[in-house]
Amino acid sequence: MTTADIAVRRTVGACAVLVVGALTLTACGGSANAKDKDGDAKGGTSSVKTSTAKIVISAKDGSTSASINATGVKVSDGRLTEVKMTVAGSGQAVEGALSADGSTWKPKEQLERGTKYQISATAKDADGKTAAANSIFTTVSSANSFIGTYTPDNGTTVGVGMPVSFTFDKTISDTKAVQSHITVTSSSGQQVVGHWFGAQRLDFRPEEYWKAGSKVTMKIDLDGVEGANGVFGVQKKTVTFTIGRSQVSTVDVDTQTMTVVRDGQTLKTVPISSGSPEHTTYNGQMVISEKFTQTRMNSRTVGLGGEYDIPDVPHAMRLTQSGTFIHGNYWYDRGNPPFGRTSTSHGCVGLADAQGAQGDTPAKWFYDNSLIGDVVIVKNSPDKTVSPDNGLNGWNLSWSEWTAGSSS
Repeated sequence: MTTADIAVRRTVGACAVLVVGALTLTACGGSANAKDKDGDAKGGTSSVKTSTAKIVISAKDGSTSASINATGVKVSDGRLTEVKMTVAGSGQAVEGALSADGSTWKPKEQLERGTKYQISATAKDADGKTAAANSIFTTVSSANSFIGTYTPDNGTTVGVGMPVSFTFDKTISDTKAVQSHITVTSSSGQQVVGHWFGAQRLDFRPEEYWKAGSKVTMKIDLDGVEGANGVFGVQKKTVTFTIGRSQVSTVDVDTQTMTVVRDGQTLKTVPISSGSPEHTTYNGQMVISEKFTQTRMNSRTVGLGGEYDIPDVPHAMRLTQSGTFIHGNYWYDRGNPPFGRTSTSHGCVGLADAQGAQGDTPAKWFYDNSLIGDVVIVKNSPDKTVSPDNGLNGWNLSWSEWTAGSSS
């Protein structure tokens, strides 16, 4: 999952204007006006022509909330000849790049938050006259900025159920301002709408699952956006990801089976063991959000005391944040296998597997054939429907409920 960018006011740094005053000299016993060698009178004043080049440093001198993304130097009516940027105090150089026409300069890397910098720039106009500008400023601090951790990552291929999901590190009071600076579009033409789960999470999805093979583009333009009083965004980037084939798997608790359907065709029906009567499995549409070849599962982490602690659960795929997985099970009773027959788990969906995640097992087959973002639907369980914010499971809201949670 991916990371942070910034800023704040793109203000104009002032360029010094040199004013040369007139100086009149009177010779002893002579006239206030001197004559040249030809006897023509010359005025007693003279002027020095200043450069027409005008340098603008985006971070105003003395500012304390400069952008970590947009800070740079521009010149009009001239060409930049030298730009030097350093970390104030240490003198550490900040590398930058000058445009081919010499009109702009930018740092090569994103600046650090809460750091003091100094920029010195010089330029020349068409007549070779020099202009200079300087600025010492501090970038926006962590305390006065917010970032959003988002999924999916740039360049990934995900299943048709994968929403775009942001979790912000600060409480957002102006949800409209923040949402309006994040746009999500699909090559399929599907309408995509955001939905707020509280004040720190914003998800986007279309009305129905994404179209297989479509390209989704997320534009984040939060740099300088005030999400709360005195707290500004620092991210500015474009993220794209691809929707893979369509795979939706349906777990039927009544029959203890899971039917895997890809692109409208049934691939396989797999025997499973769902949650026991004491620890039932949620109903509803759940999205695979993480995959682990092996992982530790400890009942204490989900509030079940010391009932189990398994250090090497194979082929585990997360369905909820509260701890529901679809995973392999190697510790079952070989003389009385539960799969396809009995509900025995602590709320997860179990498939037959081998210790060490080895061998040709149903769990390994399903793991190998699944993507993050694939949908697993559970039906006929005595439990309630999973909460839409428990994992990436907003599909359990109707479209009218989803759009009602938008701040657009």
